[in-house]
Amino acid sequence: MAVRGTPSWLGDQNAATALRLLLDHGPLSRNGIGERSGLSKPTAAQMVARLEEKGLIEVVGEESIGRGPSAALYGVRNDLAYGVAVNVDQDGVRSGLVDLKGSAHPVASEAASGMSADRSAARDVAGAVLSACESAGVGLAAIRHVCVGVPSSVDPRSDELSSVQALPGWSRKSIRHQLEAALGCEVQVDNDVNLAAVAERRAAAFEPGATVALLWVGYGIGLAVDVAGTVLHGASGGAGEIGNLPVPRGVLGPDTDAADLEGLLGAAALDRIGREAGFPDHLFERVLGGETLPGPVLEVYAPRLAQSVIPVLGVLDPDLVVFGGPVGRAGGARLAELTRTAIRNHTRWDPAVRVTSVEDDAVLGGARAVLGDRLRETLLARASGTAAEEDRSRIIAAKLRGIS
Repeated sequence: MAVRGTPSWLGDQNAATALRLLLDHGPLSRNGIGERSGLSKPTAAQMVARLEEKGLIEVVGEESIGRGPSAALYGVRNDLAYGVAVNVDQDGVRSGLVDLKGSAHPVASEAASGMSADRSAARDVAGAVLSACESAGVGLAAIRHVCVGVPSSVDPRSDELSSVQALPGWSRKSIRHQLEAALGCEVQVDNDVNLAAVAERRAAAFEPGATVALLWVGYGIGLAVDVAGTVLHGASGGAGEIGNLPVPRGVLGPDTDAADLEGLLGAAALDRIGREAGFPDHLFERVLGGETLPGPVLEVYAPRLAQSVIPVLGVLDPDLVVFGGPVGRAGGARLAELTRTAIRNHTRWDPAVRVTSVEDDAVLGGARAVLGDRLRETLLARASGTAAEEDRSRIIAAKLRGIS
């Protein structure tokens, strides 16, 4: 590593500046790098040469500059490092490859019903990585980072999951440590709703400083809070775990016997409301299949959902409340409208409420965004000389194959 303040160190910093420009703006010529960086043409040429020596860029085309010879266009190599986004939940495991360019890669999926009884965190995630690589046609040796979304909070202090109820065979203890030891690469494990909130900001046109509360309604209910682009995790990773909040007594009538918000709004509650409204059994299962919620069900469900939003308004007073998850999507704009009306009729608040803007798997989308940033950091560290690329390709590939 170069000593700070020396010519070698300065050269590395200039190289990192050039790489950042290429990542932000796409292919550029030496002149283009010089113009955007404000540095001289000779310095820009040195920056390009340094990046070529490090194996971080390649010629990707030419740029016409008038009557003279065309100038080479340089772009960041896309094959140096990849990540794999993984979403593990009650339905199974889904995964997809992530590269520096943000290319669209196929999603590999395996239903929980078809998975082996001998499950574990390592087997589930390793299998997901293998499937993602196979679907994208990329070798295992290039994988450097994995981001896993799970239906549980993750304590950053103890590296422990709060619950493995939806994760058969998983251990709560040392989750990141056990996955990194098994896979041989960097692994980040995060709550699924927190990752969905990352995807929400990327997909929607929020004001930079906005506070957004994402209420995820699915098998249970969860909350993620985004403050100016930063998702709040809390000291123990449990920020947003509102499912265990008690249901206010005397608000919804004597026929409501749920003890907490999970019992009031979860999958079993939705099925019961559907039956009482005269609709077929297994309404939640039909929602998972893409069906919308019928109006009579929404009329009953929305006042209940309002009871989960009110505490969020009282504590955070966010600029916007977003409904996500399969039930939030199935309820659509009508659920948002009815919930807002219920809140306005019984409290002093009149929040802005809308349905998620993320059309695909929001948890995978958030994991992809996290990995895209991490891959960028990895290459910039290599360009600036603050990190050396350790040859772990054989280790990673062997461990993944061994686990699977």
